[in-house]
Amino acid sequence: MMELLAAVRPDDWNLPLLLHVLGAMTLVGALVLATASLAATWRHGSAVLTRLSFRALLWAAIPAWIATRVGAEWVADKERIPNDDPPSWVDVGYMVSDPGLLLLLVATILTGIGARRTGRGTGSAVGVDRVAAVLLAISVVAYLVAVWAMTTKPS
Repeated sequence: MMELLAAVRPDDWNLPLLLHVLGAMTLVGALVLATASLAATWRHGSAVLTRLSFRALLWAAIPAWIATRVGAEWVADKERIPNDDPPSWVDVGYMVSDPGLLLLLVATILTGIGARRTGRGTGSAVGVDRVAAVLLAISVVAYLVAVWAMTTKPS
């Protein structure tokens, strides 16, 4: 049955769908990397790991979020999904990605502050890193729920 569904999907959906899926995979990967790096800094306050987290968020997660949303809107336009009554799995995507951007931006700013503090040696950034790690962990869980909703497409 799945081959049949894939066979009838129009070819002009391939690029927007690839952009959406690749962006989402990159976003989740960057969030996991940043979260793991920040969690590792809890004991020692490593400047290297804090910078790694900041760079993963700034250079990978934020552009991936943009690619994910652009691809999602492009696919929704191609599929002619109604704005007034979208399917529940599309609603889950919006409910996760919109607040997810806010969490991502706050965590990026906090991680940047932490990287600056540890890089200059002006103090410990462990508290800031912990808050950012918790925000990112919440984001990772929420995005995994969105991935589940996109792949299973519950009614």
